[in-house]
Amino acid sequence: MKHGQSLELDRCPHCNVAKPNLPGLQGVETHNDRYQNPRTWRTYQCKTCGGVVLAVAPSPKGAASQDIAQIWPAPQQVNEAVPARARAFLEQAIASVHAPAGAVMLTASAVDAMLKEKGLKDGTLYKRIDAASAQHLITAEMAAWAHEVRLEANDQRHADEEADLPGEADANKAIEFATALAQFLFVLPARVARGRAK
Repeated sequence: MKHGQSLELDRCPHCNVAKPNLPGLQGVETHNDRYQNPRTWRTYQCKTCGGVVLAVAPSPKGAASQDIAQIWPAPQQVNEAVPARARAFLEQAIASVHAPAGAVMLTASAVDAMLKEKGLKDGTLYKRIDAASAQHLITAEMAAWAHEVRLEANDQRHADEEADLPGEADANKAIEFATALAQFLFVLPARVARGRAK
């Protein structure tokens, strides 16, 4: 990905709209106090939500292209170490955060898929969460948070008339938990295995 008149991302890091229109706003070139480490910084604005994205690229002298090295905020991505089914549910939840009830239900499906991947296949999600805690796959605090996500999803799945509809903040909280659970169960163990292999 290179600096240009617009920034090409799959999703806006702020509002998650697909294929956002992100035209460039401003650019500046910088270097350190010894005139080394030249970089080109550029801001881009999402035309859907108005959020601003900052991108930086190294800009060595004479370089025609500037490959972007980093973007802030970084687009939310699910790590490849997360098993395919759980990753698909979590990616769909992230993509549908603008439809919070659906995002919450997808997040609960991601949690369920992660626990099944760890061999916890019997019974309900309620029982799988408790079994994961009893087997010390997750902490008691993580189990309590998982039950909150499960209950929120149940309220939406069963169209509970007493329950409030979730907002984007509720969906983001559920996604935050599922992302943390994925890190704990799959991403960190994969990093440890790679580190030990070296």
